[in-house]
Amino acid sequence: MWGIMSNHKVTSQEHIDEIYPRKVAATSWDKETPILNATYRKLIEASPFLTISSLGPEGMDCSPRGDEPGFVRILDDRTIAIPDRRGNNRLDTIRNIVGDERVALLFLIPGVNETLRVNGRAHISINPELLASFSVDGILPACAIAIEIDTIYFQCARALKRAGLWNVETQVDPKTLPSAGELVRSVVDAFDAEEYDAALPKRQEETLY
Repeated sequence: MWGIMSNHKVTSQEHIDEIYPRKVAATSWDKETPILNATYRKLIEASPFLTISSLGPEGMDCSPRGDEPGFVRILDDRTIAIPDRRGNNRLDTIRNIVGDERVALLFLIPGVNETLRVNGRAHISINPELLASFSVDGILPACAIAIEIDTIYFQCARALKRAGLWNVETQVDPKTLPSAGELVRSVVDAFDAEEYDAALPKRQEETLY
């Protein structure tokens, strides 16, 4: 329609420099560090939610992780660990990491517009002591994702401010969007969306951990 896939591709670093002529502010580079200092540590400890991106044979994947604030364990100033709680059991992130250790994380904190970005190298750990530290009501995660930090830095607030992400007045009514069951039925014709949606709240509550 607009020739997006043909005539208007940006295909070189030089072209990028042409369309972004403004110099990078010094702080955009200076705020990056390989060490989890005491100040950045506070953001991880306050965050109940992150996304983790990984790379595998089928391409890239980005997956959400969430729990009570502090659910990400800080092992030392270069290493953090994330419990792998119950999910859909596709294990996209876990399988990707076994094949390619590179990961990228984005931490969000409700009410805070700055986000925290972490790039590093991950491995899957089944260390009994580490898993025991993530116990909830006696339930342990199957494994943990241990990440050696390469770089860590905060992202400025512009994106979240533009989105109004924490503005209660702009929250979307879930009833105006397709339900989980309807989303499945959009690709599986014979799927019983109504039965799935009716059972979902109880199933999720019983299988959080």
